[in-house]
Amino acid sequence: MTSKQYEKILCPPQGVVDVILDTDTYNEVDDQYAVAYMIGKSKKLNIKGICAAPFLKPPRSTTPAEGMEKSYQEILHVLQLLEREDLKDLVYRGSDRFMESETVPVESQAADYMAKLADNYSSDRPLYIVAIGAITNVASALLKNPRMKDRCVVVWLGGNATHIPLGGNEFNMKQDIAAARVVFGCGVPLVHLPCKGVIDRFVTTKQELSYWMAGKNALCDYLYAETVAYVESITKVETWSKVIWDVAAVAWLLNENNCFMQSVMMPSPIPEYDNCYALDADRHRICSINWINRDTLFEDMFRTLTQKKNFEKTRDLL
Repeated sequence: MTSKQYEKILCPPQGVVDVILDTDTYNEVDDQYAVAYMIGKSKKLNIKGICAAPFLKPPRSTTPAEGMEKSYQEILHVLQLLEREDLKDLVYRGSDRFMESETVPVESQAADYMAKLADNYSSDRPLYIVAIGAITNVASALLKNPRMKDRCVVVWLGGNATHIPLGGNEFNMKQDIAAARVVFGCGVPLVHLPCKGVIDRFVTTKQELSYWMAGKNALCDYLYAETVAYVESITKVETWSKVIWDVAAVAWLLNENNCFMQSVMMPSPIPEYDNCYALDADRHRICSINWINRDTLFEDMFRTLTQKKNFEKTRDLL
């Protein structure tokens, strides 16, 4: 891939693109929004797979394997709420553990599927892999098939902004630093959405969710109830707000004319095992999101999730 091709595919795509979503769906409540938002945008985003990622977060999961399996089942539940069970054959189980070595992949259906599917693409027509959990599945696929770095674009929400102290001390990244080092180091075109310092601006409240979503449809009622229950189980503050992190990663694919976010090109940071970044100006460059338009993206998300017509099957997505 030439440097011109590399930088071109790190711009938001135009037209219909093929997408895989890699998600730890049961971890919180924001992944469910992202899954539904992606399906609601299927006129633009041709869904090629939804992969369950591992996570460890007691009491929601006591092992990475349990987190992955619960995420797999939660993906199927979201499809049921959307009346899109036709997509269930595109749902894959991911890794049952995090990566222990930067050179040895973790075996899973998801990693095998990504590694095989990528060979159908090129730098002129890449496969987009949107990852919103620990990036074990994606890193394993890249190790299995190094050709992927010339055929895919990885969009990952993980880690914090490089100006934040202990920038790697973020849930998605710190669970699997080895996998993050693979993805940041292998040269695959990477769009990085930092959590603290950028995407933490994407917050909503109980009152806003009630106004936009409560009573609109089965999915919206579920998301509203789950969000309120989740937040109120961990805080006693009545004026709470909640970041709906993962929608932003899907939204980058829809970010024509920077309508939802802005970015800069920068040398790829190096996630270190002490939860810091090492910075090297001579490293290959990645696209890093540095600002998000909270209001515009929430308006689009709410309108997408509340209109049933967005979830009707309009073509064969297989």
